[in-house]
Amino acid sequence: MEALTATAADDPTFVVELPYPPSVNHYWRRVGERTLISREGRKFRRRVVARLARRTAQPMSGRVAVHVTAHPPDRRRRDLDNAMKALLDALGHSGVYEDDGQIDRLEIERGSVVPGGKVVVRITSMEATD
Repeated sequence: MEALTATAADDPTFVVELPYPPSVNHYWRRVGERTLISREGRKFRRRVVARLARRTAQPMSGRVAVHVTAHPPDRRRRDLDNAMKALLDALGHSGVYEDDGQIDRLEIERGSVVPGGKVVVRITSMEATD
């Protein structure tokens, strides 16, 4: 994984490369009448939190735009949107932004196949673009 990109203080943009997230189909598990984050989902969240632990900036506040380039681990068919729930929740949990409800623009594109898979996430403050 490449290092985090911390942009200049006057550029409210955050860029990070993270592991490929689990599909929403593997993110949730039913246990009796309860719905919980699966073991795979918790493992992914821990990896993202560990990756971003050295980040010292405060969580982004206000409205944000998120651009994700998803580099799948192989050529199997997959819906790009199925990987976003785990990713966006993990970013919020690790303190990049306060809550994924702040996202006003979400763009996802498929990148090239990369062994193991990865996502490159770019988050920009919408206040800076108004």
